[in-house]
Amino acid sequence: MAETSIGTPDQLRDPNYTPALHKAIPLGIQHVLAMFVSNVTPAIIVAGAAGFGFGSNSPDFPELLYLIQMSMLFAGLATLLQTITLGPVGAALPIVQGTSFAFLPIMIPLVAGKGVEALAALFGGVLIGGIFHACLGMFIGKIRFALPPLVTGLVVTMIGLALVKVGIQYAAGGVPAIGTPEYGSLLNWSAALVVVIVTLGLKFFARGMLSVSAVLVGLAVGYVYALMVGMVTFEAIGTSWSRAAGFALPVPFKYGFEFSLAAVIGFCLMAFVSAVETVGDVSGITKGGAGREATDKEIAGATYADGVGTAVAGIFGGLPNTSFSQNVGLIAMTGVMSRHVVTIGALFLILCGLVPKVGAIIRTVPIEVLGGGVIVMFGMVVAAGISMLSDVDWNRRNMVIFAISLSIGLGLQLEPGAVQHLPDTIRILMTSGLLPAALIAIVLNLILPHELAEESTEEVSGGMAGHGAGSLPHD
Repeated sequence: MAETSIGTPDQLRDPNYTPALHKAIPLGIQHVLAMFVSNVTPAIIVAGAAGFGFGSNSPDFPELLYLIQMSMLFAGLATLLQTITLGPVGAALPIVQGTSFAFLPIMIPLVAGKGVEALAALFGGVLIGGIFHACLGMFIGKIRFALPPLVTGLVVTMIGLALVKVGIQYAAGGVPAIGTPEYGSLLNWSAALVVVIVTLGLKFFARGMLSVSAVLVGLAVGYVYALMVGMVTFEAIGTSWSRAAGFALPVPFKYGFEFSLAAVIGFCLMAFVSAVETVGDVSGITKGGAGREATDKEIAGATYADGVGTAVAGIFGGLPNTSFSQNVGLIAMTGVMSRHVVTIGALFLILCGLVPKVGAIIRTVPIEVLGGGVIVMFGMVVAAGISMLSDVDWNRRNMVIFAISLSIGLGLQLEPGAVQHLPDTIRILMTSGLLPAALIAIVLNLILPHELAEESTEEVSGGMAGHGAGSLPHD
């Protein structure tokens, strides 16, 4: 049997195989590079929505660093749960965990403009939602019928649509700059566009690690550009570095604990979506890396790890964790199925999370540069949702479900004042856009008769009838 520079084909398909250390370490670091920016970005977005000061002299600066630090630390610890396992918790597969974008449409309204005081309710929701998420592992296989591609594709698309506004705001100068003469300036947009152009160039014209880490390299180039044009100074970098500790441990219930019904309901409902996403990622890993279907034990273990990792993160000030899809593609590309390679990456993340100076350097990245990166990432979330929707048979029934869910969900998100008279808890959930769209789609998919699927769609689609999964009608 032919042997590659890493191992034989049988070894590469074995999750328990460990390549030589001098090869396993770069492979593990590559997994971290593929997810690093996506992992810390939600913490920065939540801090920005809460109104944290982003300057190194801001009184909120240590809190921002802490959120970034926890994102790295608990992504690493949750990944270890997946690769090493703890009893039934973990899939014993090369699954990389990270902070989930999916929960941002829930988290942003919860903390909007409320500062550090809002974090007690936020992390209370993360903790309870994580426990609920872990419980889903006991019957995840039995609820998948309620979440077909029509529902999951709509939800993922709505997540992206809810976030694209954030990317544009960041590229223009950030939420605090709205209304100022500097907001939307050519200088701000130039920094964001440098990141977008470099990212696209590397993604499509480079190979190997450069292509996989295109967003990270794009941000690095954008950072250098920002230094050159004076958007960030070495003095600011030095101040951030000096204000950050060399080593720090997480603090349990650092922001207190508060029970918020809106937070708990929101996080528990989103746990369903995250759990189904994890099922898809586990299946993608086993198919792409080992050429087989995932077992029920692997799917349940991965879901347990999602929930336990999220609950523990909530105790210490970390955001919800989920499996990262970009690393699934990386496994398919490299052909290395070893879970111990991912364990090495997890240890690197934990090390970064225990050293706040790493977060201090991340925080010196101008918001405009970060905006270029998130424009690409959030756009890819929308594209992923549309890709999932291409598997839907667009008959009249499914078109009606999609139309009503999208119209109400996106409409409430764009015009939150339409439900201003609702109680605060319900108003927050409704104006997220994501939850009403998901609930409507799930309920309609369960109650509408499938006989509609056999009827003509012309009267509702202007002739664009469904002629198969993801297809357009023929002339």
